[in-house]
Amino acid sequence: MNIGLTYDLRSEYLAAGFSPEQVAEFDADETVNALDATLTSLGARTVRIGTARSLCRRLADGERWDLVFNIAEGMHGRSREAQVPALLEAFDIPYSGSDPLVCALTLDKTMTKRLVAAAGLRTPRYALVSDTAEAAGIALPFPLFAKPNAEGTGKGIDQTSRIEDRSQLAATCAALLARFHQPVLVEEYLPGREFTVAILGTGGRARALGTMEIEVLPHAGSDIYSYHTKEKCDDLVRYSALAAGPLRQAVEELAVQSFRILECRDVGRVDVRLDAQGRPSFMEINPLPGMQPSHSDLPMIAAQQKVSYRELVRAIVESALERIPEARRPKLAR
Repeated sequence: MNIGLTYDLRSEYLAAGFSPEQVAEFDADETVNALDATLTSLGARTVRIGTARSLCRRLADGERWDLVFNIAEGMHGRSREAQVPALLEAFDIPYSGSDPLVCALTLDKTMTKRLVAAAGLRTPRYALVSDTAEAAGIALPFPLFAKPNAEGTGKGIDQTSRIEDRSQLAATCAALLARFHQPVLVEEYLPGREFTVAILGTGGRARALGTMEIEVLPHAGSDIYSYHTKEKCDDLVRYSALAAGPLRQAVEELAVQSFRILECRDVGRVDVRLDAQGRPSFMEINPLPGMQPSHSDLPMIAAQQKVSYRELVRAIVESALERIPEARRPKLAR
């Protein structure tokens, strides 16, 4: 099988002059190396394609692949995660992960919450602020939490994100609007425990692989899981597998339901937080979870469940291959 790899390499963007925060969602060299080596071990011939722009050039030159393993995040626009899937669909090339509609939708946190709430799943009440003046009209009870509407990896989240009064709300929204040039999601602050759930499969086959609890340690100076704490997670954060029991069952049921409702495919990660009554609430979903073998949440959850990185990659590829008619479906090595 000939498998292309699409990705955004952090080192390349840094060399081009982008800031560490701008490229926080992008992949490290070791991630691409690990994926390449793992796919090769599964019998694939790999081609490193890279970014959406590189994909455009290769497609124009006539290159084609049996499957593309996509982890590209994109750089520009709120639909940036949909760019690679859209290009591949235009050329009828199979790929791993969610389709363009889902990738565009789920990066927009407010649009995602609208669908999740409409399906009857619990998620914090929220408001979208596109202009500083709109903050004055928010009727939600304090404390609140504010973050950019279409970013990941904790970008824009820091000690000012938890908001206690109306003056702080206006100041925080103004700062985020000026810094990220996009609307701000303001939602009820949930004080409970925080989890992230790994999902594998598609549709009725989607299942929870496991759930990891995220605890910001006391010496971090704040209990907010921010961009800073994520970057310094080895020292500031404790990650632990959530034991089997009623709580894990409730958290994973919510995660799988949201994954299916949003029509994600093959792989994803769902963030869940407990409210003041201890009830799980949907926070965000990531259809392009990080694949760094030892530090990304998805492989960490897999390791906690005794699933190797190779088995994890195989499961993602096999799920994607199910969309190819069986008569021309390539096979992986055992």
